[in-house]
Amino acid sequence: MTEQKATNITWHAGQVERRDREQLLGQRGATVWLTGLSGSGKSTIAVAAEKALLDRGRHAYVLDGDNIRHGLNKNLGFSPEDRTENIRRIGEVAKLFTDAGLVVFTSFISPYRADRDLVRALHDEGRFVEVHVAASVDTCESRDVKGLYKKARAGEIKEFTGISAPYEAPNKPELVIDTNGEPVEKSVERLVAYLEAKGYLGS
Repeated sequence: MTEQKATNITWHAGQVERRDREQLLGQRGATVWLTGLSGSGKSTIAVAAEKALLDRGRHAYVLDGDNIRHGLNKNLGFSPEDRTENIRRIGEVAKLFTDAGLVVFTSFISPYRADRDLVRALHDEGRFVEVHVAASVDTCESRDVKGLYKKARAGEIKEFTGISAPYEAPNKPELVIDTNGEPVEKSVERLVAYLEAKGYLGS
C-alpha cells in the first residue's frame, strides 16, 4: 500500500455522477487492461480497438506503457518496486477515465499478479476487464522490431520480462487473446465483441 504523504486534504464530490456521464455518452465506462509480454501485441490491439470503437461512435482512449513512461512515469525504471509504482499510477489514471464514462485501453506488460489485482481493487465491480494477450517468448522475439530481446539476451537490458525477469500470467482473466497465430483484425474483433456482449458499448 502506498503511503499517504499529503495531509489536510479533503475529497470534494462533484454535482455530476458517472451515470450522468454514461447516459450522455450512451456507454459504460471500463478499464480494459491488456497484459502480456513485450511483443505480444498489446499496443497494436489497443490502438486498433480504440479506432474500432470511435468508428462506431463510442468514446475510448489508449494509455500505452511506453507513452506513459515519456511523461507521467518518466522518473520510474524497471525494478520490481518501480514496476509496481508504474502500475499503481496508471491504475489510478485509468480509474479516472472510467469514471468519466470512457472505455480506456491500457497496454502495459504489468508482469505481477499482485499489481494487477491492486488495480482491479481500485475499480468498482464490473469496471475492470483483464485481457491476457498471450504469446510465447519465441513468438514475441520473432516480432522484436525494437531489438529489445536481443539486447536482453546480451545482458544489455536488465530486468527484462520473459528473459531476466518473471511474467505472471493472469489466473482468471475476463478474456484471453492468443496472438501466436491469430491476426490482429481477429483479435480486435473478439475484444470488441466481448465489450459489446457485456454491455459496455451501449445500444
